[in-house]
Parts: sequence; structure tokens; C-alpha cells
Amino acid sequence: MNESHKSLFVPSEGIYLLNHSVGRPPVTTRDAWVESFLEPWENAGENVWPRWLETIDNFRNAIAVLLNGHVADFCPQVNLSSALTKILSGLTPTDSRRTILYTEEDFPSIAFVLQQAVKQGYRIKAIPGQLDTLDPDVWSEQLSGDVCLVLVTHVQSNTGRQVPVTDICALAQHREIVSVIDVAQSVGVVPIDLCVWKADFVIGSCVKWLCGGPGAGFLWVAPHRLSTCEPTDVGWFSHEDPFEFDIHNFRYAKDALRFWGGTPSVAPYATAANSIRLIHQIGVDTIRTHNLSLTRQIIEAVDVNCMITPTQPKQRGGTVVLHYREKQLDAVCSRLKHARVDFDVRSTGIRMSPHIYNDLSEIEAVVDLL
Repeated sequence: MNESHKSLFVPSEGIYLLNHSVGRPPVTTRDAWVESFLEPWENAGENVWPRWLETIDNFRNAIAVLLNGHVADFCPQVNLSSALTKILSGLTPTDSRRTILYTEEDFPSIAFVLQQAVKQGYRIKAIPGQLDTLDPDVWSEQLSGDVCLVLVTHVQSNTGRQVPVTDICALAQHREIVSVIDVAQSVGVVPIDLCVWKADFVIGSCVKWLCGGPGAGFLWVAPHRLSTCEPTDVGWFSHEDPFEFDIHNFRYAKDALRFWGGTPSVAPYATAANSIRLIHQIGVDTIRTHNLSLTRQIIEAVDVNCMITPTQPKQRGGTVVLHYREKQLDAVCSRLKHARVDFDVRSTGIRMSPHIYNDLSEIEAVVDLL
């Protein structure tokens, strides 16, 4: 890590390893928020909305640059659950193909959305947790003829496993199955090139590795899918011309903004656009290399029987998950908390995620505690 990278983020009082949950804010966050959100509110008068929409366009442009996409294909979203709801409402299952495939390792909020989709005529099928979702053959077997859509979590939150998205998208495309990729746990720490994946939809959030805070999510839609999507959850910002104000004439926006909706939040996108630009400036490749170096220190130091996260770099995201028996878990957690290490515990075990602002000395201290 270049030591200057550490100075670009607001420091934590302890050793901060919660980046899988909430990333640390850049030191420029407060100024960016004031300039892009508060100052127009205070001073722009009737021009406040043009200024605010410019802020949101800056967010769309920042995430497009980061993921090698086009601005027109990105739509701001409040969160991933909302994004997925809009996608499902914009598609129509056929009689022969109405099954949505997902896995038992997906984030519960996403599964809750899928369960509600049954009311729209969908069926849902989960790949059992005991099957190896790192194996493309498992996905090939599960992508049966009745599947219309597959939800793929790029990096699983409770295991840190990184599934083979490119292979799964290729399978789905060949079988005419819509692919939706969840990048909440990977964007900002694992390099992503939308042109390589060839997915149909990608949904993500800025609260974790992008260090952009909550409320700034996004939805990307492949251009070839756009004309077939007519989401039902719409509002004036889904309109081709939001300021036309003809109550009798709704026309979908010609780009991904048809998935937008009513009056948007602005402040979260002012915050997130600033952080995304910083992450891009540092370079996701640089962040990835640094993260793999630090997580390797943990992986090599602990008992292999404690490892939930794959040891192979290509099979893991940015998080290390360690499983201990109950008495061991209590003792380890006590030591970590006493040393002011920020981490969390899920059903699978202790989760720790070093970012670009963590250094080797911090990880060495954590290893001693483990």
C-alpha cells in the first residue's frame, strides 16, 4: 500500500475490517456533499433541480467509468432489493419458462424479493448450500429448461466465495436465460468489466468497498434488453421527458432511466460519486492486489480447518470468513474486541475485510490475536 492511500480516508480509532459492511468515508466526503447537494439547495433557487440532476449524472458517469460501461445503461437505485423488484416487474415469464434460479448463499434481502415474485407468476428454485457453486458444471445442471432468469451473487457475503460469473453468463446466454448479477460484495475490490461478462443486468451498492455510504445503489441493463423491459414501478423520472408534465402521456425513457421512478434522493449520489472517483483514481487492480496480500497473511496463519473462505485468490472476494467452535469463538472475539478490531460475526463465522487503508502491521496484530 502506498502510505498516501491511507491518508485519503477518515481514519478509524481501531483496526477497521468491516469493509464488507460499510467502507470508511474519504476525507473529501463532507466537502463533496456540501458542494454537490447542500450548496445548490441553499443558493441555486429555481435552478436547484438542474444542479441536483447534474450531481446524479456525475454519479452515473463515475460508476460507468469504473465498470467500463456506458452512462445511458445505468440507472440510480436506492438499494439492490428495489433494483431487483424493478427488473422483475419489467419482465414477463412465459408458461413454459417461469423459474428464477438463485442459491441458498445469496443475501436474504434478495431472496425476500424473489419470494414476492411468486405473486407475479414466477417460480423460484434455490441451489442447495451443499453444492459447490464455484463449479460451472453445478450451474449448468441447475439451469434447466424451465428457468427464465438466474440471479448470480458475484461474491457471497457469508463465505467470501467468488463464483465464476463469466462462465455462468455464457451458459445463460446460450440457453436464452436472463442473467442478473449482484456485485454488492465485489464492486470496488474485485475488478469488473461489463463488456467481459455479457450479463443482462447488474445491480450494486456503494456502501461497502466503494466507500460511498448507504442509499446510492445502481442498476445496469444491457442495451439489447432495454426495449423488452417495461417496469411497473415508475414515476416522473422514468419518463422520456420528466419535465413535460402531461398527466395523460407516459412514455418510458429511452435509456436505463426507465427503471428510475419518482422524485429521487440526491445526497447519497453526491457522496457516492466522490468516493467512486477516488476508488477509480487509486485503481481497483491496486486495491485487489493489496487486499489479496493482506488476506493471505490471515489465511496462512490460521488453522486450515477454520477457513470458510477459499484459499485460492480467484475463488474469493475481499473478505476472510473464519469458523471457530463456540468456546474458541467467544475467546477470539473477546480478544479482537479488546484490541479494538472492528469485525462482525455471522452464522458462518468471523468476517474480516481489509481495504486499501489497512496496512500489514494491522493484519499482523490481528493474526496474533487469532
